Amino acid sequence: MRPHPALRCTLAALCAHLAVLPQGAAAQATGGDGNAGQAAGVKAADQISVVTVTAQKRKEDPNKVAMSISAIGGEQLQAQHVVDITDLTRIVPSMSFTAATGNGGAGPGTSNIEIRGLSSAAGAATVGIYLGDVSLTVGNVYTMGAVEPKFFDIERVEVLRGPQATLYGASSMGGTVKFVPNEPDLKERGVDTYAETSSLKGGSAGYAAHAVANLPLDPGRLALRIGVQAQRSGGFIDQVDGQGSVLARDINKIDDQEARLALKWKPLDTLVVTPSVYYQKVDAKDISAFDPVRPVYQVQKQVREPSRDTLLTSNLLVGWDLGGADLTSSTSYFQRKFDRTQNGSAYNSYSLSTFLTSTADGGKAPPALIDAIAGLPSAVYLNNRVRQVSQELRIASRPYDTATSPWTWLGGVYLSNQHTDITENDPIFGVNDTFAAFGFSSADPDLLPGASPGAFPGDNAYYGSFHYHEKQGSVFGEANYYFTPALHATVGARYLKGNSRLDQKNGLYLAGAGSNGGSSTSSRAFMPKYALTWEVDPAHTVYATVSKGFRLGGSNVFVPPTTCGPDLAANGLDKGPATYAPDSLWNYEIGSKSRFLNNRLSVNADVFYIKWKNIQQGVYLPTCTYTYNANAGDATNRGVEFEIKARPLSGLTLSAAGGWVDATLSNDEGLRNGVAGAVRGAEVQGVPKYNAAVTAEYRFVVGGDKTAFIAGDMQWVGPSKGSLNPEQADYDRPAYHTAGFSAGVGFDRYNFTVFVKNAFDDRTIVQHPQIASIVQGYRVPPRSIGMSAAARF
Repeated sequence: MRPHPALRCTLAALCAHLAVLPQGAAAQATGGDGNAGQAAGVKAADQISVVTVTAQKRKEDPNKVAMSISAIGGEQLQAQHVVDITDLTRIVPSMSFTAATGNGGAGPGTSNIEIRGLSSAAGAATVGIYLGDVSLTVGNVYTMGAVEPKFFDIERVEVLRGPQATLYGASSMGGTVKFVPNEPDLKERGVDTYAETSSLKGGSAGYAAHAVANLPLDPGRLALRIGVQAQRSGGFIDQVDGQGSVLARDINKIDDQEARLALKWKPLDTLVVTPSVYYQKVDAKDISAFDPVRPVYQVQKQVREPSRDTLLTSNLLVGWDLGGADLTSSTSYFQRKFDRTQNGSAYNSYSLSTFLTSTADGGKAPPALIDAIAGLPSAVYLNNRVRQVSQELRIASRPYDTATSPWTWLGGVYLSNQHTDITENDPIFGVNDTFAAFGFSSADPDLLPGASPGAFPGDNAYYGSFHYHEKQGSVFGEANYYFTPALHATVGARYLKGNSRLDQKNGLYLAGAGSNGGSSTSSRAFMPKYALTWEVDPAHTVYATVSKGFRLGGSNVFVPPTTCGPDLAANGLDKGPATYAPDSLWNYEIGSKSRFLNNRLSVNADVFYIKWKNIQQGVYLPTCTYTYNANAGDATNRGVEFEIKARPLSGLTLSAAGGWVDATLSNDEGLRNGVAGAVRGAEVQGVPKYNAAVTAEYRFVVGGDKTAFIAGDMQWVGPSKGSLNPEQADYDRPAYHTAGFSAGVGFDRYNFTVFVKNAFDDRTIVQHPQIASIVQGYRVPPRSIGMSAAARF
């Protein structure tokens, strides 16, 4: 049997890499591990700092892990002013975002996150989101995007690229993003404070302030960590009327507040208990989208679109050293409440007007009535509730020790129970009075086909209630066998069983006949992983990995055939499908991780090849504006990723990171399922061709006892397709770039910084999301200039 083309390519790359490595290894001439440059007389301060990761559920040096990982420490996030997950996508290879999910978005809590081109705004998520040990992964349901924890009291963020199904379950098929908070310190007492103020070009001011205290209550045994934060992001979009007069300025301001409480208790030397609670509230005054045909950053809308996204998580983590193994129990609960308003005027009011037949065409409705109905303001009120209880129990062997066993292993079980409740109400304000003003009744079926008394109670034109219930249970494990201390093989697997059910009821006039029913699906999956890792020497590692990813199937919301009949017929259907099936992929990856010059230079690189089958995608019905999910064919993704860090001089740190991704459909199956433009060779939407980032920082001493720094960074994001349909305004997304600079000084316990973000004020409209059927524009926020002060007590 001939090997897969991707494997032939990766084997050739591996051979080429191995031909080079021994020369680099000889140049080290130091032995020891990659952090041990001091053995050659290199000071620790002159080496590249290493951020320890827990990607494999145990603390490890990332250079020893057989996967592509980016680990960004909390101090680096703050230094580069990475304030949200969209900022993170610009500095991490092969990571991207889409500002709007479905037919709504461009605000906090509505973005989709993608890794390695596995982009899908339908069905289950493709990237797992974790806060500590708490899974925050939610599906792409009803314009609700990924949960976005704030970067508050964070020790590091780990971005694990490639399928992580073995240890992190379904929906981690593209990768996993782990927000790892700081743990309470049992010994050191301290209070960290931070304050920042900034101003947007052409917009309003912003601020941020936080305080975190670490309090050993019983040194060595019990410690409390508590923190609070408040922030405001300035707005820059103005609301105008039809004549261009400003009604409200800077409407897209965002306020958020966070609080975290964690307790660490060590009653025994072998037992650690860590309960924690995290709370976050994000108040967006409006969405961050504007009308691209109006003067810059203006929008005309009849209804403002605020949102409030509240997150509450709690976790009880218990770690028990059993002597020969470590037992860990993680009991978690999370709750998300996401209430938002959309401007529904463009499709609710207009859609209703299309049911009226003009007197000029033999109907009863005067043209003036049709125009008046079409011009009424309408809102879409969405109330989303997600709650989940989960339990993971795992046991892991001790790290590899040549004196004990050639085996290391980890195994566990995971259970989760998630409920998602969504209610929608779509009032068309003044609809009953408007009919009455023209001498008609909104309940007249001769005027409005299918109308009946009570069709618009309180002017409401649509009501929907949806309850999603998803249960998962799985067993998982990984085993490593060391043929020699330098060469080991990994075999892992997860067996998952999932059940999903949707119960829904909807009614009123725009729901057509309405629906009061339910549907359910069940899925089973076996997700293996195979890896081979060779530590050529302590500073150089090469690896090859083959792994499977998986997403659960699910149920669709009801699509009314009375209003969507022509759209459904165009797709060969007489009704919307009740469910959609799971999708899956195989990922083939080869990579290397090397440290040179006594840990002054690190170079990590990998190539990957992915076969994605039965992709879950949304099918948009353009006339009635409904969407249902379907399985739309296959795709092939391939790419290259790299990260380089260097300390060429004392105090000077340079880094570069980037990724190139080619993601295209492999067949025309999506087109046959009604997905416009889903033909063989079409680019998967939402996948930039490349992204890259460079940073430089120089630290030095001034005045004998003060430390100072200057730093700069720049990011590039390549072009992409925002849609499979070439007729859509978001089809061609342009490339863009951002840059930032900062400088600061520190003495004693105080640090002061000045900074500029998006320094060259790149104004590129990077996406054209369709929000409530209106094509709008989305850009990186304008240039921001600010200053900050930090102190530790």
